[in-house]
Amino acid sequence: MRKQVLIAGGGIAGMAAALGASHAGWDARLFERAQEFSEVGAGVQLGPNVVRRLQAWGLQKALHAVASVPQQLVARCGRSGKVLAGAPLGQSMVDRYGAAYVTIHRADLHSLLWYAASERADVFINPGQEVVEVLGTERVTTIRTSLNKEIEGDALMLADGVWSKLRGPLLGDASRPRVSGHLAYRALLPMADVPAGWRSNEVTVWLGPHMHAVHYPVRRGEMMNIVVIIEGPAPEDMEHWDHAANAQALEQALQGCASSLQDLVRSVPAAGKAWRLWPLSDRTPLQGPEGMAKGLVGLIGDAAHPMRPYLAQGAGMAIEDAAELQRALAMDDLDVALRLRRYALNRWERNARVQARSIRNGNIFHATGPVRWGRDLSMRLLGARLMDVPWLYRGDGSSASSL
Repeated sequence: MRKQVLIAGGGIAGMAAALGASHAGWDARLFERAQEFSEVGAGVQLGPNVVRRLQAWGLQKALHAVASVPQQLVARCGRSGKVLAGAPLGQSMVDRYGAAYVTIHRADLHSLLWYAASERADVFINPGQEVVEVLGTERVTTIRTSLNKEIEGDALMLADGVWSKLRGPLLGDASRPRVSGHLAYRALLPMADVPAGWRSNEVTVWLGPHMHAVHYPVRRGEMMNIVVIIEGPAPEDMEHWDHAANAQALEQALQGCASSLQDLVRSVPAAGKAWRLWPLSDRTPLQGPEGMAKGLVGLIGDAAHPMRPYLAQGAGMAIEDAAELQRALAMDDLDVALRLRRYALNRWERNARVQARSIRNGNIFHATGPVRWGRDLSMRLLGARLMDVPWLYRGDGSSASSL
């Protein structure tokens, strides 16, 4: 008899988990609160470590039909606008790491995974049904949904995000995600409305005191994703993390920054587009495998290891998790609890390293005083070498310095 995994959450992590389980020969039953599957947000960067996983699922063609492949990564001083360093992407990433570095609209990535999962006969997607309670996790897992249905499975994966309501009771952890003190303003702009000097096929990062910004093309270069992260107090309602943002407040926060960056920011409301505000929350880096699996319950993506966006790996680590979940679930000689234990053992250290490096990068990006001067000097001297992340893109755990 085929085994069955229940999945709580239908975002990128949940869809990836369903694909991984299906490729392992399991049935996957996915439950999502929303009536229609969609993914809010703006752009996502996917390094070659993630693209290789999508290729293994046969999604290379579908990915490149909706994504952009930037040719260069450029870092600029947020105050002067001067270039600090640059690094090649494009074919150079393929040559070094076996896959491209791509940028994609978050909704396009979600749709790509949803379509791939829905096409598989052993994936059963249930919109309008939230997993509200876990009734048992001993010999089988039993859940109750918002439609008052009780469903049994051989395993349960929590993919319900940073504000997971199921995580605490199942792990015995009453802690809540911590507020980072960083606010992300995000916007999508048709490339035709972008100031002419910035219509490029590049990932551009601006580094300034207590702030940084990044912009890059999505949707085959038809749109530009713009993110500005500043330090400040978060709105009170943290769980509803996507808020209508005040463009004037953002412009005031960027006073003293390069005029060209300010022009780019002002081009968003000038084109009739809106900024959205995301207060950023995370958890301390994982301390062991217990943060990713307990008995017949596993966690994937932000439910297990929410991270700050300063290494651009939040969605990527969820997809890597799903690929490892696939390998673990396919170990038919082990009982299910041991398979999930193996999954957690093989993932927690890498996720913890990415979490810690993301925090470190945020401190470097937003540095002031002597740390800022040292950062800028190092980037001018080391350039592409400093901006490369071999241990991350290879996925082999080797060490290397990184921006």
